[in-house]
Amino acid sequence: MRVCTRRRSLTLRVWLFIVFLSLHLLVVSLVLSVYHTSCELPSTYGIQTTQNASTSEITMATTRSVSKEMKMVDPTGDLAKLDALFSHPLYNLPTPPVPDGDWLLKVRTKVKEQERSTQQWVSANDDGFDPILWNTSTDTHPPWLRFHLGISRWQMYQHKDPNLSALNQQLASHRIVSAVQKSGGTQLKLVMSFPNYGQALFKPMKQERHEETNVNLYYFSDFERHNAEIAAFHLDRILGFRRIPPVIGRLINVIKEIKEVTTDHKLVTTFFNSPVGNTCFHGHCSYYCSTEHAVCGRPIKLEGSLAVMLPDLSLAPRHSWRSPWRRSYSRTNQAEWETNSNYCDTVKQTPPYDRGTRLVDVIDMSILDFLMSNMDRHHYETFEKFGNDTFLIHLDNGRAFGRHSKDEPSILAPLVQCCRVRRSTLLRLRLLSLPPYRLSDVMRASLSRDPLAEVAPLLTEPHLSALDRRLETVMQAIQDCLQQHQHHSDVIYDDIMDYPQA
Repeated sequence: MRVCTRRRSLTLRVWLFIVFLSLHLLVVSLVLSVYHTSCELPSTYGIQTTQNASTSEITMATTRSVSKEMKMVDPTGDLAKLDALFSHPLYNLPTPPVPDGDWLLKVRTKVKEQERSTQQWVSANDDGFDPILWNTSTDTHPPWLRFHLGISRWQMYQHKDPNLSALNQQLASHRIVSAVQKSGGTQLKLVMSFPNYGQALFKPMKQERHEETNVNLYYFSDFERHNAEIAAFHLDRILGFRRIPPVIGRLINVIKEIKEVTTDHKLVTTFFNSPVGNTCFHGHCSYYCSTEHAVCGRPIKLEGSLAVMLPDLSLAPRHSWRSPWRRSYSRTNQAEWETNSNYCDTVKQTPPYDRGTRLVDVIDMSILDFLMSNMDRHHYETFEKFGNDTFLIHLDNGRAFGRHSKDEPSILAPLVQCCRVRRSTLLRLRLLSLPPYRLSDVMRASLSRDPLAEVAPLLTEPHLSALDRRLETVMQAIQDCLQQHQHHSDVIYDDIMDYPQA
């Protein structure tokens, strides 16, 4: 019995020793594993460092790329080109004094004695408008009124109009006291009022700047773009036309600056919150005014263009003219000018294109439209006061700059078919084709001064490059005309005879 007990005790001890030894080996193994891991940590850090270095290199490369792109589009050097352009003699031609009859509006200075008390116009501080005292002195006039009084027979504003800066400041920052939908048209537009009784036409952002027009859309089905309205004003000014009212970009608070100040009850009913919480509205119009085509803030801020309103029609009536090169606005039919290569011969015999500058005015407009790829020029307007001898008002440019990858040569039909162009226009186009005044560079610089340029460039680089490409096409079309006609005077309408010949 004792022998069996001793054997059992020995066996138990052996098993305990084995268990102890196994546990010991397990602990040692774990310790070594931990130690091995801890020894490999520097290696791991090394990998992480390498990864961080790669990330850093990528970040630095990205920064360099962005910096390079910013440098490429940095308007600092371009601003010097723009200033040089506007200082060029072609943009500072001497002009005779404007006769009294060539101003669109004029403040009456002679009044009867009994009317003298009403010579000053005093406003009451009602509905958010500021109390203002206006008299015959232009010093008391707000910027919008000085703009109206500066419109003459041949231009919307002067080349170096000192009032433009104050007018742009008003459009960009003055408090909005009223916003109502403008009637008519196919898309949503608002008339906004300022405390000094000035008004501007607001067109909201419809699509991103980089988005091109869908290739399957006809020109009359395209969206209107707020940045196109802004860019058209700058391009018109760079070309030396000055026939588009000043336009500027602005970020609008759709709640405080539209919904809460509007008296348009129909407009208010179209406001709603999108599924992601953005405030949207769509208004009422014949097209694109529905929930599917609503404009939305982000969440309440909305980009848009603000164009200063022209004088009221009761003060300055305008005549609307159907463009001779109007498109058919049909998916199947073509206009006569699209099928008749001699169409211009008929136009030249038709008033008001048979005399004066009206024909070259239309050709100027076609050059502007081709550069910005605007196919939607069905009508144009003039001020009735000036009859047929006046400039054309280039309004409604929202369908411009839709595509940069394709040019539309048919827009140049007036130039190609009539082979007629102003000498001042030709010389400015030549100037803009030279490297010191390259069109894309001066456009980039001009647009950089708009408030919305802080959000993103108003025109992407492909659109700016397209301007240079299209300018070459225009110059080639004029060159072809010069080669077709033996006498250059048949092509060039010399409106600056005192300027030296090239």
